[in-house]
Amino acid sequence: MADPRRRRRRFAYGPYAGGPDPLAPPFDIRSAMDQIGRDVMEGSSPRQALQELLRRGMEGRRGLDELSRQVWQRRRDLQRDNRLDGTLQQVRELLERAMDAERESLGNEDSDDARFREMQLDALPNDTGGAVRELSEYDWRSSDARQAYEEIRDLLGREMLDQRFQGMKQAMENATPQDVEAIREMLDDLNSLLQNHADGQDTSQQFSEFMDKHGEFFPENPQNTDELADLLAARAAAAQRMMNSLSAEQQAELMELSQQAFGDPRLAQALSQLDANLQGLRPGEDWQGSGRFRGDNPMGMGEATRALEELGQLDALAEQMAQSYPGARMEDIDLDAVADLLGDDARVDARALADLERELQRQGLFERAPDGSLLLSPKALRRLGESALRDVVDKMGSRRGERETRRSGAAGEATGATRPWEFGDTEAWSVPRTLLNAQLRRAGGDTRALDVTDVEIVETEQRTRAAVALLVDTSWSMVAEGRWVPMKRTALALHQLISTRFRGDDLALITFGRHARTVELGELVGLDGVYAQGTNLHHAMLLAGQHLRRHPDAMPVVLVVTDGEPTAHLEPDGEAYFDYPPSPHTLRATVSELDRLTSLNAAFTFFVLGDDPRLAAFMDDVARRCGGRVVAPSLDGLGAEVVSDYLRTRRR
Repeated sequence: MADPRRRRRRFAYGPYAGGPDPLAPPFDIRSAMDQIGRDVMEGSSPRQALQELLRRGMEGRRGLDELSRQVWQRRRDLQRDNRLDGTLQQVRELLERAMDAERESLGNEDSDDARFREMQLDALPNDTGGAVRELSEYDWRSSDARQAYEEIRDLLGREMLDQRFQGMKQAMENATPQDVEAIREMLDDLNSLLQNHADGQDTSQQFSEFMDKHGEFFPENPQNTDELADLLAARAAAAQRMMNSLSAEQQAELMELSQQAFGDPRLAQALSQLDANLQGLRPGEDWQGSGRFRGDNPMGMGEATRALEELGQLDALAEQMAQSYPGARMEDIDLDAVADLLGDDARVDARALADLERELQRQGLFERAPDGSLLLSPKALRRLGESALRDVVDKMGSRRGERETRRSGAAGEATGATRPWEFGDTEAWSVPRTLLNAQLRRAGGDTRALDVTDVEIVETEQRTRAAVALLVDTSWSMVAEGRWVPMKRTALALHQLISTRFRGDDLALITFGRHARTVELGELVGLDGVYAQGTNLHHAMLLAGQHLRRHPDAMPVVLVVTDGEPTAHLEPDGEAYFDYPPSPHTLRATVSELDRLTSLNAAFTFFVLGDDPRLAAFMDDVARRCGGRVVAPSLDGLGAEVVSDYLRTRRR
């Protein structure tokens, strides 16, 4: 017999209720950072690069550009396929039907009264509104004509209510006088509530009483007067924009016809007062806008108002997706509006983009500068460096017919001795010594299985340190010839290699255009290309010399990436002298500084981009003078050549 304490569990299944999608594929943060890094290196700010990623989207997910295109397509279709005079057209058709039925009935009568009535009909105003007004006191002989005229009044009342209250058109179908009176009473109470609220009175009790009495007219179930005002003001503003979109003649006709709604002008007056109250409470709504509709499908007043309301929602959604205002975030996008206007698939894509942005922020890939702008964090730079170095290793492996391998830094041969591990050590653990230390500690009463103090590492021979100066040309020709990003990726790869595999080495990144300066990696990655003439290799080597002299015990290495002859040098007063073709003074200053670095036993390699024969000849002469090398890599192979040369020099 089954244990009565064991009860069968019951599980309930239902639709997905929101939150992170448990079935969504994981974010490819590495790919996202590669795209952001590429844009930053091409001159975009981190904020612009992130926005560009969100606009493009990721693999399998549409970006903001495609979603925005759908928004504008929906907006264009709405205006292209429809027109706003549907109610006027229906009124004209009903009036024509009433007139035809009445004339037919009068034509069957042979009396002076019938002829007089025909004259009355002939004398009606030409405009529809005036004709309907004149016929309000007419005693119809034809029952069909009377019915058609009453349909005009009912249609106008239902359309006017449908503009302001959801589902009212259907609810007022075949409305009785009692139904119309209930609507008028609701409008009077509503106007009283809104007027008191506008006067600053506490309307909590009045609102509760109003909803208890008239709540059936508000299926949205607002919770207070402010929510009610928000709800009604959005629709009233859309109704006003609908009126603004009509021609002056159509507006005049509708205003005239509105006085005949349900055969009583009091409805139009109450609605007019309601609009005035709402406009006073919510002046920020768009009461002055309009739309241009040019299609063939006629819409009634209620349907047209909803179309204008949808246009407003589409405009708001387009602004959210543009992300062009200060402090914009993907979380600002109304996902419910996306689903309502563009469908559930669009909502999924928009949510995925918001989750991607949130994940990038959560992982600390961006940080705020003092001025509030976004910067790539050190973590992001490391990821970009990993990607750049991986690409370089792939190219090196394919060039040599090798697969990618993981090699440690240039640690020397093991000496046989061990020592306690210290923070920053990368040498291999001595497993026997580590386990022995753990056993001895436990024998003393410590119950922990392993502690960091137990770890000992294998000592190796002292390895040689290197002081590396990477000099990169930042003159305008590097930007114009498409060499900007390869140069930055080369610096990223070398920085990543040294910071992870050769931590004892010291790398200086030096840029040189009209002037030279030493920069941090993040600054170089985000450096904008500017139109500045001048290739001041002299100033760059001055800064390289300062770096090398700060590390007298290290092997000096100078790597130069350039695409032009030296055309500038630094004068004693700190000003840059520029001339093209290169001035003899510039060449002498450059060669003189080269000799000073050569006296430090620096190892030189010059990476020459482009096919300028004058530059090639100059670099050959310079390399012979300093005992260096000249490499002419392709743009795609620049990083591999620089890293390979560094490793070759490092092993020498």
